[in-house]
Amino acid sequence: MTFDAQQALRLAQETFDIEAAAVLGLKARVNEAFAQAVQLMLGVRGRVVVMGMGKSGHVGRKIAATLASTGTPAMFVHPAEASHGDLGMIKPIDVVLAISNSGEVEELSVLLPVLKRLGAPVVAMTGGLQSTLARHANLVLDSGVEKEACPLNLAPTASTTAQMALGDALAVALLDARGFRTEDFARSHPGGALGRKLLTHVSDVMRSGEDVPRVGPQASFSDLMREMSAKGLGASAVVDADSRVLGIFTDGDLRRLIERGVDLRAATAQDVMHASPRTIRADALAVDAVELMEQHRITSVLVADADLRLVGALNSNDLMRAKVI
Repeated sequence: MTFDAQQALRLAQETFDIEAAAVLGLKARVNEAFAQAVQLMLGVRGRVVVMGMGKSGHVGRKIAATLASTGTPAMFVHPAEASHGDLGMIKPIDVVLAISNSGEVEELSVLLPVLKRLGAPVVAMTGGLQSTLARHANLVLDSGVEKEACPLNLAPTASTTAQMALGDALAVALLDARGFRTEDFARSHPGGALGRKLLTHVSDVMRSGEDVPRVGPQASFSDLMREMSAKGLGASAVVDADSRVLGIFTDGDLRRLIERGVDLRAATAQDVMHASPRTIRADALAVDAVELMEQHRITSVLVADADLRLVGALNSNDLMRAKVI
């Protein structure tokens, strides 16, 4: 067997063209049935049960996962397993999304009368508009393609791409109708980077209590430096007798004072602090603290309540340890 690199590149380009045309072809066939399917799934009291055999089954698993992660309760049930007991997972309050390019898959066909008696409505996603599946479905979504990308026109390629795109269109329409927000997505993805950013609050990562460096305004410069060194934040808050934030002093401030040749021996915290510093609330998202630091080019921020009383502090290292940045 001789490998032809040019032939491989040509086939790759043809595959992209064929599959792109298959997806674009769906636009003209998205009709009232699609809107009705979205409305049906939107009002489902149970779950959207996705079914499919072979490659359509693999696509179905992905569609079920996408629906579930974007606010529509969904699961995948294998048609062959359904005939051997898993049909008990499906209830009359569910909606079945049955996927088959031909619409004549035996494992799905034998389930259709049972699903009808059960009372679970069936939405068919198929290219066989006169098929057994289409005739027995309550709604039909046309996922047909002119040809597969496979040179033999046999292996499911363009047809599965079209199914995947149609499933994504359902998920997008449903999440929009539900008013699904970024925060909702994060709650269903707590282990991911987005989840960490949108579920982590300042209070989750900030230093509090005795771990927060603080001195009074009349503290000597030596006391200020000892407090900063002991707490390891790279900064210290300057607070009044009621713990209200008056200012902040950072490693960067120290460097700039030394560069200017300022005599620090007789200085107090009030003399060297940066007054009215940027603060953040404990109930703010940690990602808001990141944005505040980036916007003002600072590496530490004090956490204060509505009355500007000091409740905590954090720096960029704290946020990195929490994997917010």
